Amino acid sequence: MVSFEGKVILITGASSGIGAATAVEFAKEGASLALVGRNEDKLRETASNCKKAIINDVAATQTILELKADMNNELEVQHIITKTIKQFQRLDVLVNAAGIIETGSIENTNLEQFDRLMNTNVRSVYQLTMLAVPELIKTKGNIVNISSVCGLRAFPNVLAYNISKTAIDQFTRCVALELAAKGVRCNSVNPGVIATELHKRGGMDETAYAKFLEHCKTTHALGRAGEVHEVSGVICFLASEKASFITGVNMPVDGGRHAMCPR
Repeated sequence: MVSFEGKVILITGASSGIGAATAVEFAKEGASLALVGRNEDKLRETASNCKKAIINDVAATQTILELKADMNNELEVQHIITKTIKQFQRLDVLVNAAGIIETGSIENTNLEQFDRLMNTNVRSVYQLTMLAVPELIKTKGNIVNISSVCGLRAFPNVLAYNISKTAIDQFTRCVALELAAKGVRCNSVNPGVIATELHKRGGMDETAYAKFLEHCKTTHALGRAGEVHEVSGVICFLASEKASFITGVNMPVDGGRHAMCPR
């Protein structure tokens, strides 16, 4: 068990998937939370799940702030930090979990798709981290970015997504080196296929998604897709004092997929 009592955690993409599961995980460990998402109803659902997960003896010290924001809107991203600091007067951990996926190869993609993926998956992370760093330096906090196995290995037909996640991995390493002397750590997790709504929002229908999950039995060494709690637990570990000597790491949480080669 890891305690985050008295700590303030800011999580983007908190309305669904890995971001939502991570919020609940931190709530269980006593953290106060600033939850960011575009879908107000889903964000409220995450906040409700966090409140249910709070342990009674620390509940009095925990607060959950819901922040509806579009990560592609520069002004709204600025407000995320100002509202978080106004509410809590501090920030200990930034989890950059917001992201999108779309299919497309070099033969059928376009610049609009490239811009969408890079703006949401990279540019917004760059901006929010830049704004959060002065507060994280004060608390000697840390950053956990949600990347992908697609940042570590090449996969066809998700070209812009691959590029965006490789950029996040390099961003993670660079920021880790730049902030190490100030006591701020920066790491990423690189999930394989995790059972969330991400791929459906990226265009897969129910039939295609079911086939995709079935195919994961052969594309992941452990023979299956992952579950959100298997990623959220690693995020909490990297954000905790148990990982105090870990920075600049791109950590696969992918059932062994990053280690596989076709034969």
